[in-house]
Amino acid sequence: MAVQPAVRSFEDFPPGASFPLGPYPVTRDEIVAFASEFDPQPFHLDEEAAKASLLGGLAASGWHTCAMMMRMMCDAFILGSTSQGSPGVDFVRWLRPVRPGDTLSGTATVLDARRSASRPGLGIVKLRNALSTASGPVLEAEYTVMMLTREGAAE
Repeated sequence: MAVQPAVRSFEDFPPGASFPLGPYPVTRDEIVAFASEFDPQPFHLDEEAAKASLLGGLAASGWHTCAMMMRMMCDAFILGSTSQGSPGVDFVRWLRPVRPGDTLSGTATVLDARRSASRPGLGIVKLRNALSTASGPVLEAEYTVMMLTREGAAE
């Protein structure tokens, strides 16, 4: 997965701009490894237990899906930007299970962008992510990222 080589600043994130996310292939081993460490519920660890659950089969933890989304965001635009982090996530919705063999892809779309009133070298960018697999939508999320402006980055 390639990191964007050019550095994007706040001005490169106008409302309506969109960034492709993925593709990100999901493996059984990755699902089980993440679940073993961070979300050891049986339906994330064991195929038989998962079949008997509401999920109907082995599925990635929702938090694992968020972690994969973060990787895709880093590769698509975060690491090649003046990102200063995020003050938080407005919401995450898990729409359907992510399974071994799925490939995640999607878009990050800028909903709003404004300069900080108290820090003129900083911009506030609100984004919405939508992730899907071949089976359909799997995740929606909205969050805010703080980005240096071109002037702020030059200081």
